[in-house]
Amino acid sequence: MEQENKTKISRRDRGLLMALAIFAVVVAGIAIVGMLLIKAPETTIQGQADCDAVRVSGKTGGRIVRFYVHEGDIVKQGDTLASIYSSTLDAKLYQAQSMQEAAAAQNRKAERGTRSELKTAAYNMWQQAIAAETIARKTYERVNNLYEQGVTTAQKRDEARAALDAATAQVQAAKSQYDMAVNGAQVEDKQAAGSMAAAARGTVMEVQSLLEDQFLLAPCDGEVSEIYPHEGELVMMGTPVMTVSRLQDMWASFAVREDCLDTITVGKTINVVIPALGGKHTAMEVYYIHDMGSYATWQASKAYGDYDRKTFEVKARPVEPIENFRPGMSVILQ
Repeated sequence: MEQENKTKISRRDRGLLMALAIFAVVVAGIAIVGMLLIKAPETTIQGQADCDAVRVSGKTGGRIVRFYVHEGDIVKQGDTLASIYSSTLDAKLYQAQSMQEAAAAQNRKAERGTRSELKTAAYNMWQQAIAAETIARKTYERVNNLYEQGVTTAQKRDEARAALDAATAQVQAAKSQYDMAVNGAQVEDKQAAGSMAAAARGTVMEVQSLLEDQFLLAPCDGEVSEIYPHEGELVMMGTPVMTVSRLQDMWASFAVREDCLDTITVGKTINVVIPALGGKHTAMEVYYIHDMGSYATWQASKAYGDYDRKTFEVKARPVEPIENFRPGMSVILQ
């Protein structure tokens, strides 16, 4: 009886082993068939839509008085976006205008020359000196005749000659004073006055340009994508107030490993899918390929590979305008 039981157990073990072997063979066969039938999936590269964005800022600081647009508004180049008020600029303009008036007055004075009353006085002094010279000359001639006749001494003649010379010198001095009054200021003084007036006008123009920049204008056509401050807040000079996105110049950016660049070249048209637009298929033209630097992802091609695969940034523009295509949308490159 014991021998029969052992024989039954041995047969059952052999059957179990046989079943396990058949199961292993079937599983291995299915795996081999699956590996032969399943194709390797296509490499899918996901990118993102983007566009150029212009930050609008002013050349002066001040308080935001009013916004003329809201986020999402479509604007044209030159449209008024916001206004900024600065009382400091008003004070600077008043100061600059006052300096301009003072410089202009000095320039007019230099150009006009000496007052007419001073010219008349200088002319009269000149004529008076001429009259005195005439009398001194006649006196000298009479004294010289008397000296030649032996009536007077040489000392008298010398005194008369000295008086004539002094009168002649006085005429020359008076003539110089009159010429100075007629000619007015020197050429250098006139040039200096004119330069000061021009500098004052430049200062006024500078302040006026800053005042004009209190009204921020749209630098390009686009959409107001973001407004940073609120009305009533203070902003510093050069601080961005809002961003205008140029939706007419959309493009997509992809991060592509270099082993996938063999079919992507500048100027080539690629096919992409935009999931946000219902899986829309469209064509884009590659216009930019550049390595992303050492900060980008590197991936070894093998466990003991002979090189690392570097990542490149690829940018492409739509061949035709895409309706409702907006920044931030995913773009799939297969």
